[in-house]
Amino acid sequence: MPVSGESARRAVEAVWRIESARIVSALARYTGDFALAEDVAQEALAEALVSWDRDGTPANPAGWLLATARRRAIDGFRRRSALEKRYPLLAGPASEDEPSWDPDRIDDDVLALIFTACHPVLAPEARVALTLRAVGGLTSEEIARAFLIPVPTLQARITRAKKTIAAARISFALPAADERRARLGTVLSVLYVIFTEGATATTGADLFRPDLAREAIRLARMLVALLPDEPEAHGLLALCELTSARFPARTGPDGEPILLEDQDRRRWDRSAIRRGLAALDRASARGLGPYGLQAAIAACHDTAPSVADTDWERIVLLYEALGRVAPSPIVELNRAVAVSMAYGPEHGLLIVDKLDGLSGSYLLPSVRGELLSRLGRREEARAELERAAALCGNDRERSVLLRKAADQG
Repeated sequence: MPVSGESARRAVEAVWRIESARIVSALARYTGDFALAEDVAQEALAEALVSWDRDGTPANPAGWLLATARRRAIDGFRRRSALEKRYPLLAGPASEDEPSWDPDRIDDDVLALIFTACHPVLAPEARVALTLRAVGGLTSEEIARAFLIPVPTLQARITRAKKTIAAARISFALPAADERRARLGTVLSVLYVIFTEGATATTGADLFRPDLAREAIRLARMLVALLPDEPEAHGLLALCELTSARFPARTGPDGEPILLEDQDRRRWDRSAIRRGLAALDRASARGLGPYGLQAAIAACHDTAPSVADTDWERIVLLYEALGRVAPSPIVELNRAVAVSMAYGPEHGLLIVDKLDGLSGSYLLPSVRGELLSRLGRREEARAELERAAALCGNDRERSVLLRKAADQG
C-alpha cells in the first residue's frame, strides 16, 4: 500500500542508516570503484523516495536499494563503453527480495569500506565527511549541520575525496594485515574526531551534539565487532561510552551547561558506564594505548561518588603515561588540572605557565583563570576568563566563562 511522502522519507532514512555500509561495500566490491558505488547508492536513495511513496515500502528495502543501485551502475557502464569488462560482474541476479551480498564476506567488505573512507591519502576533514556519509549513512545535510558548514562545502569535500581516491588508484580491498595495523590509527582518529565534536561542540549554540556522538559510538562498536583483537579499538569504544554516560547530567532544562562538580551523578547512564568498563577491560589485554588511557581517566570520573572523592592522583599518573605515548599541549593542560586537584592550584599553575602550542585556543586562559581564582588572584582570573570567552566559539561555554569572570568582582 502506498505511503505518504513523509513516511517514505522516514523509511528510506531508517533503512539507509542501518544498511548503508553493507550496501555501499557490496556495490564497491561488484564495481571495483568506490566513488561509483557511493554515487549509485545515492541515486538509488533518490529513486526510493519517489517509488516507495508511490508503491509502498518493499518487503526487503535493503535488497531493493542494492538491486536499484546495481542497475544504475550497469547503465553507467553501458554509457562508458566498458561493458565488456564490467558487465559480467554486475549482470548476475539482483533480486529485490534478497540482498546480493555474501554473508561470509560482509565483515571484510564493511571493513574495507571503513579503511577506504579513512585512507591516509585523504585530508582529515574529508575522511570524517566520507566516513559519516559512506559508513555512517548520514546525509550531506546532517553532516553539514553537525559541523556547522554549508551543505555545498560538505558536498565539495566528499566529491574531492572521491576524486582523490580515483586519482590515487586506491582499490576497494581490505588491506593486508600489516598494512591494516599501520592504518588503524587513521581510522581510530577519524572516529575520535567525530565523537569529540559530538561531545564538546567547537562552535554553535549547543554545548554538545548527542546525535553525532551516538553515531561515533555506533561506528566504534562496528569497528570492534570487525576487529575484536585490536585493544585500541576497544579503548576508543570505552572512552566514548564512559564519556557519553555523563551526557544526561551535563545540561539543565534550558540547555545551560552544568559543571562536573555540580552534576547530579544519579542521572549518569549506568548502562553506558558498565559497557565502557567492560570495553576498558578488553582494551587492557596488551597494555593501554592512548585511547585506553583516556578511557581509564574517564573511568576514574565515572566511578567516583563526587569530585572530592575522585582519585586525582591516579588521574595524574594516567595523564603522565598518556603524555609519554601521545604528547600534546592538550594532554599537558589536562594534567595540570589533575595536578591542581591532587596537590593544589599553585602546582597546576606552574605547569600551565610553561605551556606552549595553545595560542588562539580558549582552553589555556580558561584553565589559567580557574587556577588563579582558586588562588584568590581575582583580577588576574577575571582577565583570563574574559580572554577565554572572547576566544570561545561555543555560545554555551562562552556564557559560562563570562559568568565566572563576573563572579570575580
